[in-house]
Amino acid sequence: MARCWLSARARGLTGARGALLGLDPLGRISGLPRSLDLSAMLVPLADAFAEVNVEGAVVAGDELCLFQRGNKQHADNAIIRYRLSEVVDVVTGRRADALRSVRIGRLDLGHVDDVPLCFTDAASLPGGAMVFSAVAEDTDDAFNDGTCVGAAIGIVGNDGRLRFVHRLDRPYKIEGIHAQLAGNRLDLLAVTDADDPDVAAALYSATIAI
Repeated sequence: MARCWLSARARGLTGARGALLGLDPLGRISGLPRSLDLSAMLVPLADAFAEVNVEGAVVAGDELCLFQRGNKQHADNAIIRYRLSEVVDVVTGRRADALRSVRIGRLDLGHVDDVPLCFTDAASLPGGAMVFSAVAEDTDDAFNDGTCVGAAIGIVGNDGRLRFVHRLDRPYKIEGIHAQLAGNRLDLLAVTDADDPDVAAALYSATIAI
């Protein structure tokens, strides 16, 4: 059976859209992307956040976890949890009414030069834990880019608590992360975004002992 990968950017929330990509058993994209109306999930979040900016989605057990990214003015990082079965109903069009989250857990990731570290992506780990990337971007809103003054990788436990945040030596603006656990070693792949169409994205690998 094909798996699915869901991507959504929720900025403005006037008709929140997402894209659904089918994956074959090897994880390769299969078929054409399908546009989705995610208003039922994302529009209600406007009651919880000054600016909704979802930049990561992870399936953990029977929940879908969305990672809300803050900014310098609204340093409101959070993990928003939904029942996965209800999300599937939204994705498949069987449900269009407002979908309320199971719970919202806000997290303080620290600061770099008075700029808050904020979520940029996440990936699942065995047992319900999640690894995430975060950057400290000197901007006051969710729309305009700013100077990246720091970056970090961290883990949130299956209880929703922050286990650790490891600041990177250089301020790579990581916008995508993949993780694979091998014993006590966590193998990572990270993709950067230069905020410049003339500058190619970079792919980095790293290993963390946990």
